[in-house]
Amino acid sequence: MEIGKFEWNRQLFHILLGVSLVALLVYDFVGKKIILLIIIIGLVLSYLSRKIRIPVIHQLLLKFERKEDLKAFPGRGIIFYMIGSSISLLLFPKDIAMASIMVLALGDSVSHLYGLHFGKIKSPFSKTKFIEGTIAGFAFGFIGAFVFLPWTEAALASMAAMIAEAIEIRIGAQQVDDNLIVPFVAGAVVWVVRLF
Repeated sequence: MEIGKFEWNRQLFHILLGVSLVALLVYDFVGKKIILLIIIIGLVLSYLSRKIRIPVIHQLLLKFERKEDLKAFPGRGIIFYMIGSSISLLLFPKDIAMASIMVLALGDSVSHLYGLHFGKIKSPFSKTKFIEGTIAGFAFGFIGAFVFLPWTEAALASMAAMIAEAIEIRIGAQQVDDNLIVPFVAGAVVWVVRLF
């Protein structure tokens, strides 16, 4: 399947956002309060974007946001990305949180792109995901997590997160966003392993 320029742009932005966020957090340029402020500003801009075309913001939304979200919830992807990252920072020690965000940045994006481009075997848990994408996502998520964690924890974090990413988790009729699931599952697995 041929991947359109739009999807490449979305996923490359996804990677760049995550890696940049981790770098800013590692060197203490931003913290939990700044991320919370970004989420609040994002929600306000999202609400306003449904009513008016905000210069620059509207152009960015056209470039990176899926059509269905432009009307219903502009900026949904980046807002959930920041919420998922924030949850990791609030719940887990810094090394686990950084690794979780890296799994989101690299694993989630690569699984999507690789699955769409090279996928042949459909995931038994999803109509839109491919096994090849999950494997590629695991490999890249592992590389990202390994920057912060021992290899065993990095492997477990990435594997659990990519399995969760391959499953369509729903609350009622609404599918839960991967940007919330991936970092939480990656972090929770390492946190539980360390308990024992």
